Amino acid sequence: MTPHLLQALRDPAGVPSPPLVFLILGVATFALHIAAVQVMFGASALALRGAYSQSGHWRRLGATMLFTAKVAVSVAIVLGVAPLLFIQVIYDPFWYTSNVLSAWWVVGFIGLLIGGYIALYVFYWTAHRREAPGGRNALWMALSLGLLLAVGFIVHSLTYQMLFPERWMTWYAPGGTVQSGGHALHGWHLWRFSFFLALSIPVTGAWLHAHRRYLRASVRPDEAYLAWLAPLADRLLLAGGVVSVALGALWMGTLPPTMSGFARSPWPLAALLALAAAIALPRLLQGRLDRGYWGYAVFAAAAGALVVVAAAREALRYATLDGAHGYAALDYRVSVDWYSTILFFATFGVLGTATLGYLLTVAWQASQGEGVYTPSPAVNRLGSAAVGLLALWILAYFAVGFWVWAR
Repeated sequence: MTPHLLQALRDPAGVPSPPLVFLILGVATFALHIAAVQVMFGASALALRGAYSQSGHWRRLGATMLFTAKVAVSVAIVLGVAPLLFIQVIYDPFWYTSNVLSAWWVVGFIGLLIGGYIALYVFYWTAHRREAPGGRNALWMALSLGLLLAVGFIVHSLTYQMLFPERWMTWYAPGGTVQSGGHALHGWHLWRFSFFLALSIPVTGAWLHAHRRYLRASVRPDEAYLAWLAPLADRLLLAGGVVSVALGALWMGTLPPTMSGFARSPWPLAALLALAAAIALPRLLQGRLDRGYWGYAVFAAAAGALVVVAAAREALRYATLDGAHGYAALDYRVSVDWYSTILFFATFGVLGTATLGYLLTVAWQASQGEGVYTPSPAVNRLGSAAVGLLALWILAYFAVGFWVWAR
């Protein structure tokens, strides 16, 4: 497919802000999304492990991680919308074509996602009724993991197919016979998918370090449980980091010809160094992990490493589509729309900060005392401000919609 045809498939209206803004936001939101996904997978695996264990510590961790997984699924779904929106804005010829070629899977993955979510909740609802470790209801957790893995693979395939416009006609009309049903997934890369899946192991280890620090802030921390949790977090971080680096090397070593030059760029090295720094941080901090906010620094470093990995992933996509197909996303026509731009950043910067700040404050303060937690007047005002801002946002949204409709 020629560069001129790919350019012609762009939205003639252009984009409302410079394309670089969408590239940066795409990287940032994908990093947040994939962090939630990896915590979800890691927590789900630990919950499943705890369900079949006789150990009191494992049972306690499994129950906690089950709640974590339940929340992480919701966060991953919400945060997953943003990077897909940014992809379809500046890579629309590629993203929409990939979706049409595998339309059945684009629709079907929603059903799989719902099924995985329901299976997780069935396990969550029935877990407290188990009289002994394990039990057949733990199969619901395994089913949830399997369905959510299938969802991840479908999205991986869709984003991978968009990188090969030279194969689109072959996939659409193999042997000259049009196949318009969209029943097939045409492209995937096993090591690429495995790399992002394996990252859930060190990310979960970093999450457990933050979890330990959170528990230590309670009035009477369980020292025996915290002592058991520390080496588990270290093992997950180190072993998972080694496995992730090995799979990343396999990914880079098996890139197709149109991408193979990327393996020699600075991006893979930057991702490797960021991951190595996150893995090494607990050993550098040692005793300080239990003091101040250092325990949370490990997860912050892991999140920072994911940002670098997300940037490298975006650089690979940009280099492939530009170098092999002559499509430069930064050349997209710009038709500035100040309202949508200001609304977007105000939503995340003002409403998002107030809401997230309130939730984190309540979660932190609730762990500091005993009995029923009662928020202070200042915290209540922050919560009221978050609700008020959300109501204002909804009012502005519909007011502008009606104003445009009335015109």
